[in-house]
Amino acid sequence: MEKKTVIVLDFGAQYNQLIARRVRECNVYCVLLPYNTPVSRIKALKPSGIIMTGGPSSVSMKGSPRCDSRIFGLGVPILGICYGMQLMGYMLGGRVGQTRKREYGHADLVIDNKEKVFSGLKKKEKVWMSHGDQVLKLPKGFVRLAHTKNSKIASMCHPEKKFYGVQFHPEVIHTPKGMQIFRNFLYRIAGLKPTWTMRSFIKEAVRDMRSAVGKEKVVLGLSGGVDSSVAAALLHRAIGKRLHCIFVDNGLLRKDEKANVVDTFERHLHVNLYVADAEKSFLKALEDVIDPERKRKIIGREFIRVFESEARHLGKVRFLAQGTLYPDVIESVSAKGGPSATIKTHHNVGGLPKKMGFKLIEPLKDLFKDEVRKLGKELGLSDKLVYRQPFPGPGLAVRIIGDVTKKRLDILREADAAVQEEMERYDGYKGIWQSFAVLLPVKTVGVMGDERTYENVVALRIVTSLDAMTADWAKVPYDILGRISNRIINEVKGVNRVVYDISSKPPSTIEWE
Repeated sequence: MEKKTVIVLDFGAQYNQLIARRVRECNVYCVLLPYNTPVSRIKALKPSGIIMTGGPSSVSMKGSPRCDSRIFGLGVPILGICYGMQLMGYMLGGRVGQTRKREYGHADLVIDNKEKVFSGLKKKEKVWMSHGDQVLKLPKGFVRLAHTKNSKIASMCHPEKKFYGVQFHPEVIHTPKGMQIFRNFLYRIAGLKPTWTMRSFIKEAVRDMRSAVGKEKVVLGLSGGVDSSVAAALLHRAIGKRLHCIFVDNGLLRKDEKANVVDTFERHLHVNLYVADAEKSFLKALEDVIDPERKRKIIGREFIRVFESEARHLGKVRFLAQGTLYPDVIESVSAKGGPSATIKTHHNVGGLPKKMGFKLIEPLKDLFKDEVRKLGKELGLSDKLVYRQPFPGPGLAVRIIGDVTKKRLDILREADAAVQEEMERYDGYKGIWQSFAVLLPVKTVGVMGDERTYENVVALRIVTSLDAMTADWAKVPYDILGRISNRIINEVKGVNRVVYDISSKPPSTIEWE
């Protein structure tokens, strides 16, 4: 059965990827494409619907992002959100202008005409607004569906062509009935069914990987984290013993990581596993490197060199598999070519060298983290492995601000172990996305045993999140934070102060580098 696809056209909104998540949560497959994607490529994907995202621009500004007008002639349902609605109105002959007063935050949406998009909603609903422009005059054939105190046209539609626009943001949690609006558009208007599941994903991914790889071998860089572990299980199902996992002990890992990985994959999952001891080469390459982007690129380069060296022992190997996820790609490649800003490169995306002797296999690159966890459960992996907290590919190197040395790594390793042990005892641990220690490049004065000390500072980073695209600092009980602090200061030689990071993402990122 041919997979039904919805295209999300990205106009640069801060949370545009949330729209893709909402569509996926409706069990409908979607792809996020830049607004200027050629109409020929859009047609080739045979979309069942198109969603136009919000964005920071004004449609009347010179150089503001515009999609190809021919998408309105494809005969598929289209939903415009905020800027997407304004652009639809503007390009189809309506009039768009500035609002008298910028509308930001909660607003009462009064529904004048439920049509299909508002099916199941009340006459008045809370929605989230964030705009300074609005549609002032409807294009020909459109009708008003809703209004607010500050927006006379807060929603519109062309019933025959199935074009819909909403001025508010249904993708954010601040619009309580947002998911119902997405379901209405996808099911009632676009005629889609909730058939895209992790079971169907496995079937498609196995077929695609077998086709791409043929009878050749694949090496996979196994870190022991959720992403690479699920990628290994998926590839193992597709190609069996032709998968060879390489675990690189690069000296940047958590305490006892190597022993845990060997126990899980070699003894329990019976996967071909090779351990490469490369601590010296990695630390030498990172010597005196301070800039986080350089760290990531060096680590990415060293990983590939190790893989190439280890793979030679396996004979001819053309394919390298990675557990790259969708958030990695978004943060590294500016929303797949759209107008959003690049935040940082990831060692397994932007950090890869241009020349390497492998073709990449990235079976998880279109999945969000929560989808990867569901996939892991569908593949039969244990809860302990599937729900393990994310760990960055560059390891502890990006949790040490400044110079990466063996001495500083050993300090951070011990501090991190104390964080993990105490957090796992915390009743709210399952609601935590990540909890870890960061070693800062500063020293402070302290007193231990009536003597003056001048030692390192460790920061605690504990956050809640659903997909790593946004995050909030966790309100962990003081007694838990107190125990972590006491253990680090008393047990980790070289640390005399612990601080707690209370910043959210955005504006901060989860990792410090």
